[in-house]
Amino acid sequence: DIPFSHRASIREYLDAPSTTIIHTNTKLSAPPPPKKSSKMKIIYWSQLLAMTVSTASAFTHPTSFVRSKAATTSSSLNAALEAILFDCDGVLADTERDGHRIAFNRAFANNGIDENWSEERYGVLLEVGGGKERMTAHWNEVGWPSVMPESPDERAAQVKKLHLEKTDIFMDLIDEGVIPLRPGVLRLVDEAIEAGVRLAVCSTSNDKAVSNLVSTLMGPERAAKFQIFAGDMVKAKKPAPDVYNMAVDEMKLDKSRCVIVEDTHIGLSAAKAAGIKCCVTKSSYTGGEDFTGADLIVEELGDDKEGGVTAETLASLLG
Repeated sequence: DIPFSHRASIREYLDAPSTTIIHTNTKLSAPPPPKKSSKMKIIYWSQLLAMTVSTASAFTHPTSFVRSKAATTSSSLNAALEAILFDCDGVLADTERDGHRIAFNRAFANNGIDENWSEERYGVLLEVGGGKERMTAHWNEVGWPSVMPESPDERAAQVKKLHLEKTDIFMDLIDEGVIPLRPGVLRLVDEAIEAGVRLAVCSTSNDKAVSNLVSTLMGPERAAKFQIFAGDMVKAKKPAPDVYNMAVDEMKLDKSRCVIVEDTHIGLSAAKAAGIKCCVTKSSYTGGEDFTGADLIVEELGDDKEGGVTAETLASLLG
């Protein structure tokens, strides 16, 4: 009663004492075949064959189920969280105390400037955003070094020169591996990349220094996923929102689907002024700052996904 074209396939799959097909923990039981109608028998065996082949094929490629589930999770996450905008210093790496401060002091010494910023003094100066602005504010307060020019324009030019030298020294420190990434940064970045969440660094530091830090400490493949907005790309630095607004405009982002990761009150103020949700991860200098208005405050992002800040954690802030 079964067409010839069907017989070989049916025999291949069903030449067993039972019409029950078992694969690992999955059991599919077929009802008994009809006893009379030849036409019904053909339909029965054809449908059973189709079900069997489909089941066998699915279990032959079990990773397809895993990929499908991962793709669904990633798609859902990406639909909620479009981008993570990181600050650099203090967020990606705790660079201020053992990176920028050291680089400033070496630049001072190289130029005959009798200045050495202590950890305590540098902590106070961090209330001023930007390296050139930081030097200017310090010397406006304590007096300008005798080796510096008298003219405001010449002073500004010398400060800019010092800052460029300081940046080169800082990049050397990064290359030497003196400053590691903070806990959880790589984990969170990898989660975002896997989920298709876009990434950017928005910093007041020099763009070359930021790019070098990201590339050196994260590797070129991860670095290629980042857009960098830093240094003097905007007129007003944090706490003004300009650098975050620039990132949103350049990347064509929806602010309601972005989260900023900051470590300072100044950075938080910039995030709030931009109208974007903000997670604060405290750094060595900022533990005692006022983070009122932050959407999430943590000591660190955390290497352990179970107890750390995940891409899903950041997405939940958008609700």
